[in-house]
Amino acid sequence: MKTVIFGITWGAPHNVVFFILLLAAIAILSYWFMRKKHAAQVLAGSWVGSLIKGFSTTKLLGKIMLMTTGIFFLCIALLRPQWNNKEEIIMQEGRDLFIALDISRSMLATDCVPDRLTCAKEKIKELVKQLDAERVGLILFSGSAFVQCPLTADYAAFNLYLDQVDVETISSGSTALDQAIKETIRAFTRLPERKNKLLVLLTDGEDFSSNLHTLKQHAQQSGLHIFALGVGTQEGAPIPLYDTHGKRIGHQKDDNGSIVITRLHDEMLRALTNDAGGIYLAITDDDTDIRTLVSKVKQFEREALNEHVYAQLEEQYPYFLLISFICFALEWLL
Repeated sequence: MKTVIFGITWGAPHNVVFFILLLAAIAILSYWFMRKKHAAQVLAGSWVGSLIKGFSTTKLLGKIMLMTTGIFFLCIALLRPQWNNKEEIIMQEGRDLFIALDISRSMLATDCVPDRLTCAKEKIKELVKQLDAERVGLILFSGSAFVQCPLTADYAAFNLYLDQVDVETISSGSTALDQAIKETIRAFTRLPERKNKLLVLLTDGEDFSSNLHTLKQHAQQSGLHIFALGVGTQEGAPIPLYDTHGKRIGHQKDDNGSIVITRLHDEMLRALTNDAGGIYLAITDDDTDIRTLVSKVKQFEREALNEHVYAQLEEQYPYFLLISFICFALEWLL
Protein backbone atom coordinates (compact mmCIF):
# COMPACT_ATOMS: atom_id res chain seq x y z
CA MET A 1 0.00 0.00 0.00
CA LYS A 2 1.40 3.38 -1.03
CA THR A 3 1.70 6.26 1.44
CA VAL A 4 2.10 9.99 0.86
CA ILE A 5 4.35 11.82 3.35
CA PHE A 6 5.92 15.27 2.85
CA GLY A 7 4.26 15.41 -0.57
CA ILE A 8 6.21 12.34 -1.72
CA THR A 9 4.58 9.01 -2.55
CA TRP A 10 6.34 6.06 -0.95
CA GLY A 11 5.80 2.83 -2.85
CA ALA A 12 7.08 0.46 -0.14
CA PRO A 13 6.43 2.10 3.25
CA HIS A 14 6.66 -1.30 4.97
CA ASN A 15 10.42 -1.20 4.37
CA VAL A 16 10.66 1.47 7.09
CA VAL A 17 11.79 -1.41 9.30
CA PHE A 18 15.19 -1.14 7.62
CA PHE A 19 15.76 2.11 9.48
CA ILE A 20 16.41 -0.13 12.46
CA LEU A 21 19.54 -1.12 10.53
CA LEU A 22 20.49 2.54 10.32
CA LEU A 23 20.11 3.02 14.07
CA ALA A 24 22.13 -0.13 14.73
CA ALA A 25 24.84 1.07 12.33
CA ILE A 26 25.04 4.45 14.06
CA ALA A 27 25.36 2.76 17.44
CA ILE A 28 28.04 0.30 16.25
CA LEU A 29 30.05 2.94 14.38
CA SER A 30 29.88 5.37 17.31
CA TYR A 31 31.12 2.65 19.65
CA TRP A 32 33.89 1.76 17.18
CA PHE A 33 34.93 5.40 16.89
CA MET A 34 35.07 5.90 20.66
CA ARG A 35 37.10 2.71 21.12
CA LYS A 36 39.56 3.74 18.42
CA LYS A 37 39.92 7.23 19.84
CA HIS A 38 40.31 5.97 23.41
CA ALA A 39 42.89 3.34 22.41
CA ALA A 40 44.93 5.92 20.50
CA GLN A 41 44.91 8.33 23.40
CA VAL A 42 45.98 5.62 25.83
CA LEU A 43 48.87 4.59 23.57
CA ALA A 44 50.13 7.99 22.48
CA GLY A 45 48.34 10.64 24.46
CA SER A 46 48.58 14.09 22.84
CA TRP A 47 51.26 12.76 20.42
CA VAL A 48 48.81 10.42 18.70
CA GLY A 49 48.98 12.25 15.39
CA SER A 50 52.78 11.91 15.09
CA LEU A 51 53.30 8.54 16.76
CA ILE A 52 50.51 6.55 15.00
CA LYS A 53 51.00 6.88 11.27
CA GLY A 54 47.83 7.66 9.31
CA PHE A 55 45.65 8.03 12.39
CA SER A 56 43.26 10.96 12.41
CA THR A 57 40.12 11.42 14.46
CA THR A 58 38.81 13.72 11.72
CA LYS A 59 39.34 10.99 9.16
CA LEU A 60 37.60 8.42 11.38
CA LEU A 61 34.69 10.78 11.94
CA GLY A 62 34.46 11.39 8.18
CA LYS A 63 34.38 7.66 7.43
CA ILE A 64 31.61 7.18 9.99
CA MET A 65 29.55 10.04 8.57
CA LEU A 66 29.94 8.72 5.02
CA MET A 67 28.98 5.19 6.09
CA THR A 68 25.97 6.46 8.03
CA THR A 69 24.85 8.71 5.17
CA GLY A 70 25.22 5.84 2.70
CA ILE A 71 23.06 3.54 4.84
CA PHE A 72 20.50 6.34 5.32
CA PHE A 73 20.05 6.91 1.57
CA LEU A 74 19.95 3.15 0.99
CA CYS A 75 17.04 2.92 3.43
CA ILE A 76 15.32 5.81 1.64
CA ALA A 77 15.71 3.97 -1.67
CA LEU A 78 14.11 0.87 -0.17
CA LEU A 79 10.99 2.96 0.57
CA ARG A 80 10.67 3.58 -3.21
CA PRO A 81 10.08 7.36 -3.34
CA GLN A 82 7.94 8.43 -6.30
CA TRP A 83 6.94 11.75 -7.86
CA ASN A 84 6.27 13.30 -11.28
CA ASN A 85 3.28 11.81 -13.09
CA LYS A 86 4.15 9.98 -16.29
CA GLU A 87 1.52 8.90 -18.83
CA GLU A 88 1.98 5.59 -20.59
CA ILE A 89 -0.17 4.44 -23.52
CA ILE A 90 -0.75 0.69 -23.67
CA MET A 91 -2.39 -0.87 -26.70
CA GLN A 92 -4.57 -3.85 -25.87
CA GLU A 93 -4.60 -6.57 -28.52
CA GLY A 94 -6.84 -9.59 -28.81
CA ARG A 95 -9.83 -10.98 -30.64
CA ASP A 96 -13.55 -10.26 -30.48
CA LEU A 97 -15.62 -13.33 -29.67
CA PHE A 98 -19.36 -13.61 -29.20
CA ILE A 99 -20.72 -16.60 -27.30
CA ALA A 100 -24.31 -17.51 -28.14
CA LEU A 101 -26.17 -19.62 -25.60
CA ASP A 102 -29.30 -21.55 -26.50
CA ILE A 103 -32.04 -20.83 -23.93
CA SER A 104 -34.84 -22.85 -25.52
CA ARG A 105 -36.77 -25.23 -23.26
CA SER A 106 -34.91 -28.27 -24.59
CA MET A 107 -31.81 -26.97 -22.76
CA LEU A 108 -33.41 -28.09 -19.50
CA ALA A 109 -33.03 -31.76 -20.49
CA THR A 110 -30.92 -33.78 -18.06
CA ASP A 111 -28.80 -35.86 -20.44
CA CYS A 112 -25.95 -33.57 -19.29
CA VAL A 113 -25.23 -33.29 -15.57
CA PRO A 114 -27.15 -31.67 -13.99
CA ASP A 115 -28.82 -30.33 -17.15
CA ARG A 116 -27.82 -28.94 -20.53
CA LEU A 117 -28.13 -25.29 -19.54
CA THR A 118 -26.00 -25.57 -16.41
CA CYS A 119 -23.42 -27.65 -18.23
CA ALA A 120 -23.25 -25.11 -21.06
CA LYS A 121 -22.78 -22.23 -18.59
CA GLU A 122 -19.89 -24.04 -16.90
CA LYS A 123 -18.28 -24.63 -20.28
CA ILE A 124 -18.62 -20.94 -21.10
CA LYS A 125 -16.94 -19.96 -17.84
CA GLU A 126 -14.06 -22.34 -18.53
CA LEU A 127 -13.76 -20.99 -22.07
CA VAL A 128 -13.54 -17.40 -20.83
CA LYS A 129 -11.04 -18.46 -18.17
CA GLN A 130 -8.70 -19.98 -20.76
CA LEU A 131 -8.93 -17.09 -23.21
CA ASP A 132 -6.07 -14.61 -23.39
CA ALA A 133 -7.00 -10.90 -23.55
CA GLU A 134 -10.00 -11.51 -25.79
CA ARG A 135 -13.14 -9.38 -25.62
CA VAL A 136 -16.20 -11.57 -25.16
CA GLY A 137 -19.88 -10.88 -25.53
CA LEU A 138 -22.92 -13.00 -24.62
CA ILE A 139 -25.94 -13.56 -26.86
CA LEU A 140 -29.00 -15.49 -25.69
CA PHE A 141 -31.27 -17.05 -28.29
CA SER A 142 -34.22 -19.33 -28.81
CA GLY A 143 -36.90 -18.23 -31.29
CA SER A 144 -35.30 -14.76 -31.17
CA ALA A 145 -31.93 -13.47 -30.00
CA PHE A 146 -30.58 -10.53 -28.00
CA VAL A 147 -27.25 -9.36 -26.61
CA GLN A 148 -27.12 -10.15 -22.89
CA CYS A 149 -23.60 -8.75 -22.47
CA PRO A 150 -21.81 -6.55 -25.04
CA LEU A 151 -18.18 -7.17 -25.93
CA THR A 152 -16.01 -6.65 -22.89
CA ALA A 153 -12.60 -7.58 -21.52
CA ASP A 154 -14.03 -7.52 -17.99
CA TYR A 155 -14.54 -11.25 -17.47
CA ALA A 156 -15.97 -10.76 -13.97
CA ALA A 157 -18.75 -8.59 -15.40
CA PHE A 158 -19.33 -11.11 -18.19
CA ASN A 159 -19.76 -13.91 -15.64
CA LEU A 160 -22.28 -11.79 -13.72
CA TYR A 161 -24.40 -11.53 -16.87
CA LEU A 162 -24.01 -15.26 -17.44
CA ASP A 163 -25.04 -16.12 -13.89
CA GLN A 164 -28.34 -14.30 -14.46
CA VAL A 165 -29.31 -16.99 -16.97
CA ASP A 166 -31.39 -19.60 -15.12
CA VAL A 167 -34.59 -21.61 -15.42
CA GLU A 168 -36.67 -18.42 -15.36
CA THR A 169 -34.75 -17.12 -18.38
CA ILE A 170 -35.62 -20.19 -20.45
CA SER A 171 -37.83 -19.37 -23.40
CA SER A 172 -40.88 -21.42 -24.27
CA GLY A 173 -40.10 -20.89 -27.95
CA SER A 174 -38.24 -23.23 -30.27
CA THR A 175 -34.60 -22.87 -31.31
CA ALA A 176 -33.73 -20.69 -34.30
CA LEU A 177 -30.00 -20.67 -34.96
CA ASP A 178 -30.40 -18.09 -37.69
CA GLN A 179 -31.48 -15.53 -35.07
CA ALA A 180 -28.24 -16.01 -33.11
CA ILE A 181 -26.16 -15.61 -36.28
CA LYS A 182 -28.17 -12.60 -37.41
CA GLU A 183 -27.75 -10.88 -34.03
CA THR A 184 -24.00 -11.55 -34.09
CA ILE A 185 -23.63 -10.10 -37.58
CA ARG A 186 -25.65 -7.07 -36.48
CA ALA A 187 -23.35 -6.58 -33.46
CA PHE A 188 -20.23 -6.83 -35.62
CA THR A 189 -21.53 -4.24 -38.09
CA ARG A 190 -20.63 -1.68 -35.41
CA LEU A 191 -17.02 -2.89 -35.74
CA PRO A 192 -16.45 -2.84 -39.52
CA GLU A 193 -12.66 -2.65 -39.11
CA ARG A 194 -12.49 -6.13 -37.56
CA LYS A 195 -10.81 -8.71 -39.78
CA ASN A 196 -11.76 -11.71 -37.66
CA LYS A 197 -15.29 -12.08 -36.32
CA LEU A 198 -15.81 -15.11 -34.14
CA LEU A 199 -18.96 -16.79 -32.82
CA VAL A 200 -19.26 -19.80 -30.53
CA LEU A 201 -22.66 -21.48 -30.39
CA LEU A 202 -23.66 -23.64 -27.41
CA THR A 203 -26.80 -25.49 -28.40
CA ASP A 204 -28.37 -28.92 -28.74
CA GLY A 205 -28.79 -28.28 -32.46
CA GLU A 206 -32.58 -28.49 -32.59
CA ASP A 207 -33.15 -25.88 -35.23
CA PHE A 208 -36.37 -24.46 -36.60
CA SER A 209 -34.82 -21.66 -38.65
CA SER A 210 -36.60 -20.52 -41.76
CA ASN A 211 -33.60 -19.09 -43.62
CA LEU A 212 -30.50 -20.64 -42.09
CA HIS A 213 -28.98 -21.44 -45.49
CA THR A 214 -29.27 -17.86 -46.73
CA LEU A 215 -27.93 -16.48 -43.45
CA LYS A 216 -25.03 -18.92 -43.57
CA GLN A 217 -23.98 -17.41 -46.88
CA HIS A 218 -24.31 -13.93 -45.37
CA ALA A 219 -22.05 -15.01 -42.50
CA GLN A 220 -19.42 -16.18 -44.97
CA GLN A 221 -19.56 -12.88 -46.84
CA SER A 222 -19.22 -10.85 -43.63
CA GLY A 223 -16.19 -12.88 -42.49
CA LEU A 224 -17.93 -14.48 -39.52
CA HIS A 225 -16.32 -17.73 -38.33
CA ILE A 226 -18.69 -20.00 -36.44
CA PHE A 227 -17.74 -22.62 -33.86
CA ALA A 228 -20.19 -24.85 -32.05
CA LEU A 229 -20.27 -26.92 -28.87
CA GLY A 230 -22.98 -29.56 -29.04
CA VAL A 231 -24.84 -29.85 -25.73
CA GLY A 232 -26.66 -33.12 -25.09
CA THR A 233 -26.51 -36.74 -26.24
CA GLN A 234 -27.75 -38.82 -29.16
CA GLU A 235 -29.95 -40.84 -26.77
CA GLY A 236 -31.59 -37.65 -25.58
CA ALA A 237 -33.81 -36.99 -22.56
CA PRO A 238 -37.29 -35.68 -21.74
CA ILE A 239 -37.84 -31.94 -21.38
CA PRO A 240 -38.86 -31.16 -17.78
CA LEU A 241 -41.57 -28.65 -16.95
CA TYR A 242 -41.44 -26.33 -13.92
CA ASP A 243 -44.05 -24.24 -12.18
CA THR A 244 -43.63 -20.57 -11.25
CA HIS A 245 -41.82 -21.60 -8.05
CA GLY A 246 -39.21 -23.64 -9.92
CA LYS A 247 -40.67 -26.99 -8.87
CA ARG A 248 -40.72 -29.77 -11.45
CA ILE A 249 -44.29 -30.68 -12.39
CA GLY A 250 -43.70 -33.22 -15.17
CA HIS A 251 -42.38 -33.39 -18.71
CA GLN A 252 -43.29 -31.77 -21.99
CA LYS A 253 -45.65 -33.86 -24.13
CA ASP A 254 -46.68 -33.76 -27.77
CA ASP A 255 -50.21 -33.51 -29.16
CA ASN A 256 -50.66 -37.28 -28.71
CA GLY A 257 -49.79 -37.10 -25.02
CA SER A 258 -46.41 -38.78 -25.46
CA ILE A 259 -43.37 -37.44 -23.61
CA VAL A 260 -41.12 -35.42 -25.96
CA ILE A 261 -37.53 -36.64 -26.17
CA THR A 262 -34.97 -34.03 -27.20
CA ARG A 263 -31.73 -35.21 -28.81
CA LEU A 264 -28.46 -33.66 -29.91
CA HIS A 265 -28.50 -32.82 -33.62
CA ASP A 266 -24.82 -32.70 -34.42
CA GLU A 267 -24.96 -33.26 -38.19
CA MET A 268 -26.51 -29.87 -38.81
CA LEU A 269 -23.98 -28.20 -36.48
CA ARG A 270 -21.08 -29.90 -38.25
CA ALA A 271 -22.32 -28.67 -41.63
CA LEU A 272 -22.85 -25.15 -40.31
CA THR A 273 -19.38 -24.81 -38.77
CA ASN A 274 -17.58 -26.42 -41.71
CA ASP A 275 -19.16 -23.94 -44.11
CA ALA A 276 -18.41 -21.02 -41.77
CA GLY A 277 -14.70 -21.70 -41.28
CA GLY A 278 -14.99 -23.09 -37.77
CA ILE A 279 -15.23 -26.47 -36.07
CA TYR A 280 -17.85 -28.50 -34.27
CA LEU A 281 -17.07 -30.11 -30.90
CA ALA A 282 -19.24 -32.26 -28.69
CA ILE A 283 -19.13 -31.35 -25.01
CA THR A 284 -16.86 -33.62 -22.99
CA ASP A 285 -16.76 -34.44 -19.29
CA ASP A 286 -13.29 -32.86 -18.98
CA ASP A 287 -11.88 -29.68 -20.55
CA THR A 288 -10.61 -31.32 -23.73
CA ASP A 289 -13.32 -29.62 -25.78
CA ILE A 290 -12.51 -26.18 -24.39
CA ARG A 291 -8.77 -26.56 -24.85
CA THR A 292 -9.31 -27.57 -28.48
CA LEU A 293 -11.65 -24.63 -29.05
CA VAL A 294 -9.24 -22.13 -27.45
CA SER A 295 -6.36 -23.42 -29.59
CA LYS A 296 -8.47 -22.87 -32.72
CA VAL A 297 -9.47 -19.36 -31.61
CA LYS A 298 -5.83 -18.44 -30.96
CA GLN A 299 -4.95 -19.30 -34.56
CA PHE A 300 -6.75 -16.14 -35.64
CA GLU A 301 -4.75 -12.94 -35.80
CA ARG A 302 -4.79 -10.65 -32.78
CA GLU A 303 -6.03 -7.15 -33.53
CA ALA A 304 -5.80 -3.81 -31.75
CA LEU A 305 -8.84 -3.49 -29.50
CA ASN A 306 -8.34 -0.21 -27.67
CA GLU A 307 -5.82 2.06 -26.03
CA HIS A 308 -5.42 2.55 -22.30
CA VAL A 309 -3.68 5.61 -20.91
CA TYR A 310 -2.08 4.93 -17.55
CA ALA A 311 -0.79 7.78 -15.40
CA GLN A 312 1.80 6.61 -12.94
CA LEU A 313 4.43 8.21 -10.75
CA GLU A 314 8.06 7.89 -11.74
CA GLU A 315 10.32 5.84 -9.50
CA GLN A 316 13.05 8.02 -7.95
CA TYR A 317 14.93 5.44 -5.88
CA PRO A 318 17.84 5.14 -8.39
CA TYR A 319 19.01 8.63 -7.40
CA PHE A 320 19.10 7.68 -3.74
CA LEU A 321 20.97 4.49 -4.60
CA LEU A 322 23.52 6.57 -6.51
CA ILE A 323 24.09 8.86 -3.52
CA SER A 324 24.43 5.82 -1.29
CA PHE A 325 26.98 4.25 -3.64
CA ILE A 326 29.03 7.48 -3.78
CA CYS A 327 29.11 7.65 0.03
CA PHE A 328 30.30 4.05 0.32
CA ALA A 329 32.93 4.61 -2.39
CA LEU A 330 34.30 7.72 -0.67
CA GLU A 331 34.37 5.93 2.67
CA TRP A 332 36.41 3.11 1.09
CA LEU A 333 38.86 5.61 -0.45
CA LEU A 334 39.51 7.42 2.86
